[in-house]
Amino acid sequence: MAETESVRYVAAEGVATITIHRPEVLNALNAATLAALEQAVARAAAAPEVRVLLLTGAGEKAFVAGADIRELAAVTPANAVAMAQRGQRVMDAVESCGKPVIACVNGFALGGGCELALACTLRIASSTATFGQPEVKLGILPGYGGTQRLPRLVGPAEALRIILTGAMVSAEEALRIGLVNEVVPPEQLMERAHALARSILAVAPQAVTACLQAVQQGADLPLRQGLDLEAELFGRLCRTQDKTEGTTAFLEKRKPQWTGR
Repeated sequence: MAETESVRYVAAEGVATITIHRPEVLNALNAATLAALEQAVARAAAAPEVRVLLLTGAGEKAFVAGADIRELAAVTPANAVAMAQRGQRVMDAVESCGKPVIACVNGFALGGGCELALACTLRIASSTATFGQPEVKLGILPGYGGTQRLPRLVGPAEALRIILTGAMVSAEEALRIGLVNEVVPPEQLMERAHALARSILAVAPQAVTACLQAVQQGADLPLRQGLDLEAELFGRLCRTQDKTEGTTAFLEKRKPQWTGR
């Protein structure tokens, strides 16, 4: 286990679990926590033995309840843009780390917490989870990517309803609109996340990486260029030992032995 004051990191059996650990303030994201989170994600991204990341918050009350309001209240026009860009860089680091990141949402995921969940590859929510972008109630807007990622995930109409009203979104509503992939009882949250991680660990490592690249990069490309990217990655994978192993194992009716080569 490696720990900072506000972020805890544990890696075992191919999975790194990163926990925002500020339960006394509902895991709010201050500058130090953002820096520690960025370091933890970079550590997992650089570790070849880590293939899946789980991201969660300490305690049952909150995943991340938002930005630290004390820091937010002190923001001036002179440093506001830099503050938003700093948070955006951390969310970008989560999204583009090259490995699947599963958000395990336990309780409040508001403001920066919702934006952090949006930056993850997949989202599993406890039935007690609550999502929202309440920034308009503070006279601001979501500054860590919420106005951009939420519409891409749930569509502009639903995103604008949530952003413009600052409405709270229950776990069941989040599932209905496509904000989360699954909703489970609170006591099953981490168990289900680990099961999902194991299902990813069971398939070819390079194929997982290529799928992430195809979807994430393709989303910003015209369809024809996205298809070209897909074909290029398909060709690259067909040169790997794992492709040979996967097809051979299928024909021989046995479990493949992946090497990542």
